[in-house]
Amino acid sequence: MSLPLVRLPSLDLIKGFVAVSRRMSITQAAEDLCLTQSAMSKQVRALEQALGVRLFHRGYRSVSLTEAGERLFQSANAAVQQLQDAMGSFSSGGKRPVTITASAGVAGLWLLPRLGDFQRRHPEVDVRFATNNAVVDLASEQIDLAVRYCAESQAPKGAVKLFGETVAPVAHPSLGLSTLDSKQALARQVLLEFDVVGRPWLHWADWLAARGWRTAQAKGVVHFNQYDQMIQAAVAGQGVALGRLELLTPLIDEGRLTVVQAAAGGEGSHHAYWLVQADREPRRDVSCVVEWILDSAQARLNEA
Repeated sequence: MSLPLVRLPSLDLIKGFVAVSRRMSITQAAEDLCLTQSAMSKQVRALEQALGVRLFHRGYRSVSLTEAGERLFQSANAAVQQLQDAMGSFSSGGKRPVTITASAGVAGLWLLPRLGDFQRRHPEVDVRFATNNAVVDLASEQIDLAVRYCAESQAPKGAVKLFGETVAPVAHPSLGLSTLDSKQALARQVLLEFDVVGRPWLHWADWLAARGWRTAQAKGVVHFNQYDQMIQAAVAGQGVALGRLELLTPLIDEGRLTVVQAAAGGEGSHHAYWLVQADREPRRDVSCVVEWILDSAQARLNEA
């Protein structure tokens, strides 16, 4: 049943909720909306009180969406984005933003932390992120660029490889975990598991079996259906995750995650990240974004 218009929470509360959900950070959302962290937190609590449900799990310097929060975010984010696009067309004289589609993990962990660099380079270019874990048709959805994760044999024609994938355990330094080299060490840890079908190299069961630890038992397992949320839990010190290191460079460089050393085993990932363009001869704004993404990927390869 739809809620009467008069009972809808204020747009400010919805904006605040969407900002926090997009960033998975109250501090960064507050910066986006030019608010204090305290004011941002009050907006979130006010919306939760108005709806009578909890929207976020709060951890140490991190937040993640509850089931109710996920459901609200799917609708609220789409509605706010439509408002942004419509009102932006008035203020920019109808200028079309460059739309990039990527999974929530790629957008939140790799693209968004680098967005400030692009905005410094090209403040005149508007960018829109369409986070979607499904493969969408770029032309029909009016999307300019896509970052896709797949094996080389599955990469779309004309796709440009950005970088490959290295998978290794990661954890917050507060856990004091430098190596994971025995069943005894495993028994003291909580494992953070990414529930996704068809990605055995990202599952703890396969990772342990490849090292001859098929019967090993961890202290506990926490399951996630979104990769970026699992990583936020790792940053909060809630357990050990199988990290896609190329995506996690900013968090590792900032000391918010550390790579846990472990015995080699298994074939690992044969997947990579690819940039796909909808138009072979894109407009200038799109070319600026392509150049930025390629430069960011090359910088990551040079660091490695």
